[in-house]
Amino acid sequence: MKKLTGLRVAVLAADGFEQVELTIPLVVLKSLGADVTVVSLHKGKIRGMNLMSPGKKVSVDATLKDVKAADFDAVFIPGGFINPDTLRQSALAQDFVRDADTLNLPTAVICHGPWVLASAGLVEGRKLTSWPGIQDDVKNAGGEWVDAPVIRDRNWVSSRGPHDMSAFVHRMVEMFAEKMPEVEARIAVQAEKPRRRWPKLLAGSLATAALGVGARRLVALR
Repeated sequence: MKKLTGLRVAVLAADGFEQVELTIPLVVLKSLGADVTVVSLHKGKIRGMNLMSPGKKVSVDATLKDVKAADFDAVFIPGGFINPDTLRQSALAQDFVRDADTLNLPTAVICHGPWVLASAGLVEGRKLTSWPGIQDDVKNAGGEWVDAPVIRDRNWVSSRGPHDMSAFVHRMVEMFAEKMPEVEARIAVQAEKPRRRWPKLLAGSLATAALGVGARRLVALR
């Protein structure tokens, strides 16, 4: 049985995401059964980057106008330089991550991804790591920056960059898996609802049929 079956993950990304920082975690999450939704600022496709060179495009599944944090069980924000800098300027993106944190959704960020959390006013008092180039931004936002491959602080997992990908993915999956009891309970309730409705639907159909038979008999007697 796949470890993250049914887990709804929002991948918050825009044009300019670092290619491997989105695609590798995406493949791992899907392989473990997670229901992954790429959420962006616009419909269509967003283009990745390989450092300074344009990368491949990824299809957008939903826009920030169409979804809310409560629709998901977990959040993943890849890095790159352009991607998080674009997202941090979006009020919708800021609201999304604030709501996700209020709901205590497990959130994984890598590289420049913490910029989004900082602009949303969420970093104060939190411990995290990031691409070293934005450590001052983390500190200025009130966070404790640590130079380590991966840091877990409550419902956040953060990492420095692609060179820490293995450790990052491992800790991300580990944290997301802690949400599975809630996910499995939700799936069980959803599966039970049609069963509960079936006897009522059957009773209704039988009653309708009985009325039809009775009406025909009355007509025949006349």
